[in-house]
Amino acid sequence: MIRTDSDRSRRIAALAAVVVVLLSLASGVATAQSTGQVGGTIVVGPNETVDGIQGVAGTIVVRGTVDGDLSGTAGTIRIAESGTVTGNVQGAAGSVIVAGTVEGDVQIGAGSFDLTETGEIGGDLDVGSGSVFVDGTVGGNVKAGGSTVTLGPNADVAGEFRYDAEQFTQSGDASVAGDVVEDKSLRGESSGFGGFSTPSWFDTAFGFVTSLLLGAILLLVFPRFSAGVAARVGGSPIVTFGVGLLTLVGVPILLVLVAVTIVGIPFSLAGFAGFLITLWIASVYGKYAVGSWLLSLTETENRWLALLLGLVGFLLLGLIPVVGGLGEFVATLLGLGALALGLRESYENRDGRSVETTGTD
Repeated sequence: MIRTDSDRSRRIAALAAVVVVLLSLASGVATAQSTGQVGGTIVVGPNETVDGIQGVAGTIVVRGTVDGDLSGTAGTIRIAESGTVTGNVQGAAGSVIVAGTVEGDVQIGAGSFDLTETGEIGGDLDVGSGSVFVDGTVGGNVKAGGSTVTLGPNADVAGEFRYDAEQFTQSGDASVAGDVVEDKSLRGESSGFGGFSTPSWFDTAFGFVTSLLLGAILLLVFPRFSAGVAARVGGSPIVTFGVGLLTLVGVPILLVLVAVTIVGIPFSLAGFAGFLITLWIASVYGKYAVGSWLLSLTETENRWLALLLGLVGFLLLGLIPVVGGLGEFVATLLGLGALALGLRESYENRDGRSVETTGTD
């Protein structure tokens, strides 16, 4: 399956968010006392009970009781063996470990998910992860999608177990009351709305067309700025890449710092939404710039052909595992760096004109 441009941009943004959370928040410790936390580590102590958790942190650890739902985004979410969540658990994290008790449902997107031998989920488990390991108790049904899905020897599933994985392993000692069913839809082989499914090629085509449309708008509305983006990438790719990397890390850190204050939370959320759009624009600009550089090797100058060449080239590159994702990442950073440098130059030029005009008065 070929990943769409928008899908890759979301993955890059999610990766950036996790990295930023770990870098910017890891130094502080905030004990969870209410619903709505922003801190380095959100901890519910062994003898502590809180009404619920909604948090963004480097780490969320539950050793006591969460009387309600747990909803969070973190580098790591861990429900220790002594921990209990009386409601549902919903979250996104680098790794999720459930060694304690969740009385409700669990819905997780993560790099890795582990329901240990001592872990117990009272309701359903719905997880999408790079690796999924189920070795505890699930009172309802399980839907698991990942590169690897494993049913351990201590697994006890009261309902049905549906999975989609490149590698699936089931221990002979695992207990599943319902059927164990392979379901290709769980890892996004198709997408749907209202029961209508679309094949993966449609998603790929849709992503390509929307990126092509965005690129065309950028070239039409901002021709000089777009040309400057290509010139910066072609002239100083290392510098542009470095500026893009700093921007990728620095902007979310700034937005997280703004979110520390209650008043700043709405501005921070709006900023993150804007930054996600910026990453998409940067991805398209980066591919356009690479296409423009390739054309320059043949002494050809055509911005439309450069845009098409860049998008098609990276689309084909996406067929190669790992290399495709790395190429997408590099293109995005090149475009982001060129954007940042271009905006700074525009600001300095405007500021210079303002000073010059004031001096003549």
